Formats: sequence, C-alpha cells, structure tokens
Amino acid sequence: MIKTILWDFDGVILDSMKIKGDGFIELFKEYDDEKVRILEKYHYENGGVSRFDKIKYFYNEVLKEDVSDEKVQHLADKFASIIEKKLENKNNLIAETVRFIKNYHKKYNFHIVSGAEHNELNRLCDVLEVSQYFISINGSPTKKEILIKNLMKIYGYKCEETILIGDSVNDYNAAKKNNIIFYGYNNFDLKKYGNYIENFEDFRL
Repeated sequence: MIKTILWDFDGVILDSMKIKGDGFIELFKEYDDEKVRILEKYHYENGGVSRFDKIKYFYNEVLKEDVSDEKVQHLADKFASIIEKKLENKNNLIAETVRFIKNYHKKYNFHIVSGAEHNELNRLCDVLEVSQYFISINGSPTKKEILIKNLMKIYGYKCEETILIGDSVNDYNAAKKNNIIFYGYNNFDLKKYGNYIENFEDFRL
C-alpha cells in the first residue's frame, strides 16, 4: 500500500522546461550558438538535473573549461533573475496534476524533491499557492538522490510504500538508487521503465 508520494516539480507540477531552456539561451547569449544549442538539448534531456550542474556541464563538457563554484553561483543567480517572473505565472501550472494534489494531499504524504534551487523553489511554491499541500519542499544544490535518502531517513518512510513521480531518466535513477517505486509522467520515453501515468484524471494507486 502506497503511503508517500515524492514529486518532481518541473515538468510534473509546473510546465517550466521551455521557460528554463530559453533562460539558458539568454544566460549564455554571448557564446557560440551551436555550443549553446548543445546545452539547450542537454537541458531538455535531463529534467531532473539542477541548474548548477547544467552550468558546470556547459563549461566542463561543451566549452572544455574549468569553472569556479563562485562563478557557477553567480550565473545561477543571474539565471534565476531571467526566469523569475515567467515562472510565477499560475497558467503554467499543470492543471490535472494540481487537481490530483489538492484532492489527495490528506490521503498521502506529499513531498517535493526537485532539481530547482531550494530557496527559489520554496518561494515559488508560495507564490503559486501550492505549498500547503506538501509536508516539505526540497531542492538543489543537494542532488535528488540525496534529497530522497534524507527524507526516507528523517520521516522513517518504507521503500515499498513510497513512490517518486518524475519526467526524466534522472528521476528514475534517483528512485532506483533509493529502492523506491518510480512513475514516469509527461515523457513517453519513460514508458520503457514500467509504471507510467498517462494522465492524473485516471491515476489511482
């Protein structure tokens, strides 16, 4: 019997992938278009990866340059300012997901585990008026698999009673590393891993 649902945020609760993809293009607009497109592709293929790691990827793997933690933080802050107002638009909430959350938040233990920056994520959930449905809201730079591990330990949740709902292979891997059940959503490529939610209107555990 499932008692706890861990939620990814971007692409599952908020339709924000394009907003953030466009944000990376703006952030690195002075760089070669072809190299920025590599980062954009990486962003869309790695929904559960934090902006910190995506910025490091751009420097380390695309530009083949070292980058300091201070510069990564500076660029992450700049990225936040680029996307902030667009993310606050409630029209970008995924309606069927939010309906399910509102209907079942008293039946299950709900937590958010996201690649979005922790403080920004908590503030955004307040603005979007969804914070009250979750016991905790957890974000980066702590990696998702560690966020899950910490929650399982702090709250004493059992693996067989806990699921993670996500839209990327990174979410699947984070669930697998913690021996919890994974449900894919909003990404047909995830069907190959087993459990998949076509829509939340028909989803029941």
